[in-house]
Amino acid sequence: MSDPVIASMAEVRGHLADVIDRARREEIPTIITRRGKQEAVVIDIEEYRRLRGIAEEAEEAWLNRLADEAESEGVEGAVSIEEMAAMLRDGQN
Repeated sequence: MSDPVIASMAEVRGHLADVIDRARREEIPTIITRRGKQEAVVIDIEEYRRLRGIAEEAEEAWLNRLADEAESEGVEGAVSIEEMAAMLRDGQN
């Protein structure tokens, strides 16, 4: 992936098709700024899916490690991996 282009919201608004084409065809992301602050990024959908898959695999590996540690310690009241994932998604501790 190439270095990103940085563009203001106003610039992107006026050239959205170009921004999308650049992300898709040239694999160049565009970081969108608003009032000088980086707010969002436009990337190719395949790159998004790839990154999403990596994040999901990392989360699953982390949850599996936690479950394995709890099981090896014989912690009373341990929860299943599915219950742990649901608790984390719901923001519970």
